[in-house]
Amino acid sequence: SSGINAEWPLRPGTYPESHPGIALLALNRPPVNAVSLALGAELRASLAEIKERKSLQGVVLYSTVGKIFCAGADLKERLFIKEEDVPGMVRTFRLMIQDMAELPMPVICAIDGVAMGGGLELALGADIRVCSTTAKMALTETKLAIIPGGGGTQRLPRVVGVSKAKELIFTGRNVMGEEAEKIGLVNCCVEQNEEGNAAFVKAMEMASVLQERGPVALRMAKKSITEGFEAGPIRAGLDVEHECYLGVIPTTDRIEALMAFKEKRKPNFKGE
Repeated sequence: SSGINAEWPLRPGTYPESHPGIALLALNRPPVNAVSLALGAELRASLAEIKERKSLQGVVLYSTVGKIFCAGADLKERLFIKEEDVPGMVRTFRLMIQDMAELPMPVICAIDGVAMGGGLELALGADIRVCSTTAKMALTETKLAIIPGGGGTQRLPRVVGVSKAKELIFTGRNVMGEEAEKIGLVNCCVEQNEEGNAAFVKAMEMASVLQERGPVALRMAKKSITEGFEAGPIRAGLDVEHECYLGVIPTTDRIEALMAFKEKRKPNFKGE
């Protein structure tokens, strides 16, 4: 393996059996989860497979390497790349993150350690970010006389605002967990635990909530927010919302939810 452990229900016996609607994507390339060409290809293959799972309610991206989420691109590999090959390599990295951002179901990213450069860009491709108090994040590219090339200059301002994004990208400075929550870079920051996986635990708690929601509704909500936000004027966004609402009306899950409410029981959603 090049450093991706992908687990979801259709591979029997894998964790998390208690979370059948959640796919886990673990970065596992010690010592720092540097994104090599091989790891990038493996992650893209896993994302392509997850995309087709209609019954999934969410994806959790995390690291199994202690104190590290992802240190970004593999700079040792970069040393041996010819200059004319760099644009293609950066484009592949950007497309990998775009593949994740365009997954139809919600993606939660757990940051329990260092997320630098391309590592933070990867986290920015998720819908929801959770970190622990020991997390450290930065877009460090200007220190290397380059700029973020994995979508960082576009996603960071959409998350924290334009002027804060400019400050963080121009300086390349570190942002610790609590500040990350304060500026909206992460949705929440939790106190680190002895195991060093508090953000992952919190992400799985969130995933447990998603598991009780209608899969088609989650997809349509994500599509409506993402496409509507980029559509421009609010009227254009409202048109997107209407189209997405039409996507949930004919589902058996919608009828199941109404029946469950009437019968005072939990609904059994099937993603159709």
